[in-house]
Amino acid sequence: MSIPAAMRGLQQTSLIGPQDLRMIVDLPVPAPGFGEVLIRVIAAGVNVADLSQAYGNFRGGPQPPYIAGFEGAGEVVAVGEGVTGLSPGARVIGVGHGAFAEYMVLPAVAAVPVPQGWSDAQALGLVVNLPTALATLKLGGLARGQTVLVHAAAGATGQASVKISKHYGATVIASASAPKHEVVRALGADHILDSKNSDIAAEVLHLTSGGGVDLVLESAGGATFEASLASAKRVTGKVVVSGLPGGEATLSNWDLVYRHQVHVIGFNIGMLIWAAPQLFGEVMDELFGLIGAGVLSPGQTTVYPLADGPKVLAALENRSSIGKLGLRP
Repeated sequence: MSIPAAMRGLQQTSLIGPQDLRMIVDLPVPAPGFGEVLIRVIAAGVNVADLSQAYGNFRGGPQPPYIAGFEGAGEVVAVGEGVTGLSPGARVIGVGHGAFAEYMVLPAVAAVPVPQGWSDAQALGLVVNLPTALATLKLGGLARGQTVLVHAAAGATGQASVKISKHYGATVIASASAPKHEVVRALGADHILDSKNSDIAAEVLHLTSGGGVDLVLESAGGATFEASLASAKRVTGKVVVSGLPGGEATLSNWDLVYRHQVHVIGFNIGMLIWAAPQLFGEVMDELFGLIGAGVLSPGQTTVYPLADGPKVLAALENRSSIGKLGLRP
């Protein structure tokens, strides 16, 4: 298979945001090292973490100039030494560096086969959004009969969280902006709150007769974090924190003793893979079981040309988008 020497890609040139993504047409095509595969990127996922990296808020993130993007799906075109089980022609999705380009390198052990019948664009989210949804529910101890509050319910992770929660017998209170309510309602949410014009905590307490919810999936950050803490049941309620696009928020030991007597659990998909690979494997096994059972279906990804990357990230940042977003190199 012929591999060119140069490729097109979006390069982040500063730490002031995605507006400084620049299309470069003569980037060197990377070579796979030991245990790695090179893929021709057919679709690249757009994620909140891309925004964090663009603003320099992602801990341990790359420093500019760097090729942006980390979630890519496509065709294996070359394999490095030590790689077994994968060969050129295989369709995979995985997380690496430089997904917003025509070619990227992935660790072979983290390259997941694209499910039969799914396009590469539909598979976006399979290694980021879907496992995040399932893992945060598992860490939160989701059980039948419980009530779950899902923030950003119209996003890719939020939609999966609603579907999985309903499948396992939970009552779902979903938060999203008003134009997205029909999308969330179609997922099966029992109650939908306006994320922009509601007192989330007050409405949650009203819906739960003052008791609060068993589990909050907190992916918003900023002022929403306080609402999440106030929405959880005292003593037994859990708040799983997986994102902060709305900004940082603080919580003191005084708060936990006197204001919010709840369980707070931090989550990062990369750390799950690195620190608890067995648990990540269990999550992926369960995830493919849900896919096989039809609980989770191919994603409805909205894909844009690679050159539109800055605009697409801006839409994600201002929360005007719905579902999964992708770029096509």
